[in-house]
Amino acid sequence: MIDVTGQINAVRRRVGERVMEAGTARTVTIGRTYDTGVEDLWEAVTTADRISRWFLPVSGDLRPGGRFELEGNASGTIERCDPPKSYFATWEYAGQVSWIEVRLTPEDGGRSRLELEHIAHVGDHWEQFGPGAVGIGWDQGLLGLTLHLASGADVHGDMGPEWAMTDEGKEFTRASGEGWFSAHVESGADEASARTAADNTIAAYTGTME
Repeated sequence: MIDVTGQINAVRRRVGERVMEAGTARTVTIGRTYDTGVEDLWEAVTTADRISRWFLPVSGDLRPGGRFELEGNASGTIERCDPPKSYFATWEYAGQVSWIEVRLTPEDGGRSRLELEHIAHVGDHWEQFGPGAVGIGWDQGLLGLTLHLASGADVHGDMGPEWAMTDEGKEFTRASGEGWFSAHVESGADEASARTAADNTIAAYTGTME
C-alpha cells in the first residue's frame, strides 16, 4: 500500500512562464527532496539502467547531442548537460515538441533535491487540460523514483498502466490533479477555467472522460 496523501504532500508543484526563443511558454515544475546524495540521484535520473527501473525503458545515446527514446512514450535530444547539476532536453510526443530541464541540488544531511521543469507553448491542449496533463504523469514518475531510491528495486513493472487503473492508482491521480489545480490557480489562472481543465485531465487519466 502507498501512502497517497503523504506522497502527494511531499511534492512541490508550480505553474509559471519562461521566455524561449520561439516566445513565452508555460512551465510546469515539480520538485521533491530525497534521502540520498546528489551523485546517486544523478545516476538514477541519467543512466539507462536506473531510469528503466523506475520510469520507462529508455534507449539511445544519453549524452549531449544524443537522441533518446522512452518505450511507448516520448523521444528527444539532449541539448545540455552539466553533471551532476542539470540537463536540458527536447520532449517530443504526439507530433508536439516541448522541453524538460532537470535540476539537482545537494541539501543538508546527505540529502538532495530534484526539480523537473516541463516547458511548453500554450495551445488548445493546454486550454483543455491545463498543467495536470503533464503534471500528473510527472507525479507518477517521481513516485516511482521515490520507491526505487528507497529500495533500489525495479519498480517500473509495479507502477505501470495497470496500477494506474487500480483504486489506489486512481486515488493518486485525483490527488495529483487537485494539486495541479491549486498550483494553476496560484499562478493567476481563472479558477473556473482551471477547475474545468483539472476535471478534464483527471477524467482522461482515470478513464472516465466522456
